[in-house]
Amino acid sequence: MEIVIATDKHIKYAIKISQTIDKSAEQRGTGIAKRTPEYIEKKIKSGNAVIALEGEKFAGFCYIETFGDKNFVVHSGLIVHPDFRNQGLAKKIKTKVFEYSQKRYPKSKIFGITTGLAVMKINYELGYKPVTFSELTDDPEFWKGCQTCTNYDVLQRTDKKMCLCTGMLYDGKKDKKKEHPYNSKSLSRLKRIKQSLFLKKKDQTKNK
Repeated sequence: MEIVIATDKHIKYAIKISQTIDKSAEQRGTGIAKRTPEYIEKKIKSGNAVIALEGEKFAGFCYIETFGDKNFVVHSGLIVHPDFRNQGLAKKIKTKVFEYSQKRYPKSKIFGITTGLAVMKINYELGYKPVTFSELTDDPEFWKGCQTCTNYDVLQRTDKKMCLCTGMLYDGKKDKKKEHPYNSKSLSRLKRIKQSLFLKKKDQTKNK
């Protein structure tokens, strides 16, 4: 398995990456925004993407975006092809893009929003901590990326203060020592509470 910074020679995988993200979004039904092949290609050309390959076969992908005059960096589009799941590849890709971000944008805070407990665990192990959305970028371009997510109406209803996703932030300027151990049960409970609260309101709105 090879995990590298994507270059122009990897543009040929853009359609496959986009399709894999879309299919995963359909299966999960929540928390994944769509990315077009053109957008994936743009990220590859900019040198802001990491791709995993086994020989010539696409295995996984993730890209970097910057917001707020590069004060914030976010890792988006993390995806592992179904043939390579449950092998720890997501963590390896995430670690690669995390280390690359620190080298390329050393003064930036790194953050992400996700509904996936596996991604939350990986983020926590890298030094992220759960935060409120108010601690993340207020750059409208970032939040525009949520428009294709099935839960975008939740984000709108809360004026971008809360959603089913959990915000997580890594601030390299602060002490990297974790104050609390990772607690998957607490995060699972938080996710269920959010789903019960927001999805119930969503259904009530539809029935009116």
